Amino acid sequence: MIIDSHCHLYDERLSGKTDEIIGGLKEEGIESVFEVGYDLESSKHAVELSNKFSQVFAIVGTHPHDAKNFDEESEKFYKRVASLDKVIAIGEIGLDYYYDLSPRDIQKEVFARQIDIACEVGLPIVLHIRDAYKDALDILTAKKDKLGAGVLLHCYSSSAEMIKQFDKFNCYYALGGAITFKNAKKDDVILAIPDDRLLVETDCPYMTPVPFRGQPNEPKYINYVIDKIASVKNLTREQVIEITNTNTKRLFSKYGH
Repeated sequence: MIIDSHCHLYDERLSGKTDEIIGGLKEEGIESVFEVGYDLESSKHAVELSNKFSQVFAIVGTHPHDAKNFDEESEKFYKRVASLDKVIAIGEIGLDYYYDLSPRDIQKEVFARQIDIACEVGLPIVLHIRDAYKDALDILTAKKDKLGAGVLLHCYSSSAEMIKQFDKFNCYYALGGAITFKNAKKDDVILAIPDDRLLVETDCPYMTPVPFRGQPNEPKYINYVIDKIASVKNLTREQVIEITNTNTKRLFSKYGH
C-alpha cells in the first residue's frame, strides 16, 4: 500500500469529489494521504479532513505565494494544532521566485519564522522551492541547528548536482508526476536520490502524470510515479513501495508511530 506524501484535496478542482476520492484509496492501493496546507484556511481544512478520515494526515503552514498573509493568527494556529496526533509536519513552506506572488523579503522572513515554529513544536518541514535555491540554502544554513526533526523537498525539481548541496541538511526528496513528462529528463535525478531518502507524492490536483496530463490529478495516479521510479532504478513496484513507505514513516515520525 502506497503513501501519498503530498496532496491538496481541498483544491476547488476536486470540489465535491473529496469523500469519493478518499473512499476509493484502498482500492487503488493507497494506504494514506497527507493533506497539505498553503495558508491558514487550507491548513484548518487539512486538520478537519484528518479528523474525519483515518487515511488522512495533516501538514499545516503558509506557502511562499501566501507569505504576505502570514500573521499572528496563523502562527498561533500552527503551534496549537501541532500537538494533535494527526498533524505531522509544518508545510508547505519555502521560497518561490518564479511567480513572486509575495515580495521576496517577506517570503524569506516567513520561511525562516516557520522553520523556528517547526523546531519549537518538534515537527519536520516540507519545502516548496522554485527558482530560489541559493536563498533557500542560505536560510537553511543559518537555521541548520533547528532542522533536527527533518526536511523534505516536496516535488523536487532541481538537478542531480543540487542534491549534493541539500545533503548537508540530511534532506529527503519527494518525486511526483513531473518525472513522467516526456521532456522531463529526470532519470539522472531519480538515480541521484539515495534510496533511503526517496518519497513519492501526487501534489494533486497538480502535476498530473502521463498519460493523464490536462486532467486534475488524484492520489490514484501515484501508481504511475511508482512505475517510473521502478523502471529507472531497475526495481520492482513492491521494492519502490517498501522503500518509500519506510522513508516516509522515518521522516514523519508521528505517522510512523
